[in-house]
Amino acid sequence: MSGPGRTLAIMRIGIVILPDQRWSEARRRWAQVDEWGFDHAWTYDHLGWRDLVDGPWFDSWTTLTAAAGVTSRVKLGTLVASPNFRHPAAFARQVTALDDVSDGRVLLGLGAGGIGFDSAVLGGETLPPRQRVDRFAEFTELLDAILREDGTTWRGDWFTAVDARNNPGCVQQPRVPFVVAANGPRSMRLVARFGQGWVTTGLGGDDIEAWWGTVAELSDRMTRTLEQAGRDPATLDRYLSLDSAPVFSLTSADFLAEQVARAARLGFTDVVTHWPRASSWYAGDEAVLVEAAALLPELRRAG
Repeated sequence: MSGPGRTLAIMRIGIVILPDQRWSEARRRWAQVDEWGFDHAWTYDHLGWRDLVDGPWFDSWTTLTAAAGVTSRVKLGTLVASPNFRHPAAFARQVTALDDVSDGRVLLGLGAGGIGFDSAVLGGETLPPRQRVDRFAEFTELLDAILREDGTTWRGDWFTAVDARNNPGCVQQPRVPFVVAANGPRSMRLVARFGQGWVTTGLGGDDIEAWWGTVAELSDRMTRTLEQAGRDPATLDRYLSLDSAPVFSLTSADFLAEQVARAARLGFTDVVTHWPRASSWYAGDEAVLVEAAALLPELRRAG
């Protein structure tokens, strides 16, 4: 065994491309990750993000649809979509359309939604953590229902839907895979109920060893949650966002290989890095990414 509930297997490697470049530049990046052979490629689903909010920023779903047109094999997803500005009935139509355009290559990352620009730009109140998780639980359950069944009616505390349609349904049946972000107990129970995948960022910190300690703790907690729910831990894909650590995973290709191997030992099936940026978040050298891409077969065997 390699980590909780996992037989030794090939690690899958993904990459995030922030939606902060015009398509004339972004097109090259999406096509390149497909050519290199990354297993999945993601973008952030925000109306603006952290201190990049004053710079260029583009819609995630339009970006992913365009990316589907310049790729042929890589899985495409949001890391992560949230209820901050989405309604399940409308969002289900977008998800279904992208799954169709991409011929069944969508991985739907979902999360509770944080505070900041996304929660403030529409003029609403900033919800405390418990209410954000309440809303997320309802959002996930309703989205699941609409994507699976045609004609969903729902009246909840956060959302209402009347005869919401899903025709023709997703290419991937019974629906696109949910990759659910969770660090806390309630969100982990949502993973156990609805997730085909789980994604975590760890619990922060300025020391990389301390961060890895939180990742190990969360992985163990996820295993216990699955077992308590009567679900085989081996049925869940586990995604780790490597760049939530205090050291950028693409500091060097060797460092990335070390982090991938470490994630595998903790039972993760998938890791995600970021396309290097010139400055600020994920600042790095694209030459390192090129070197790492050439090593993808070796990185996968780290699993």
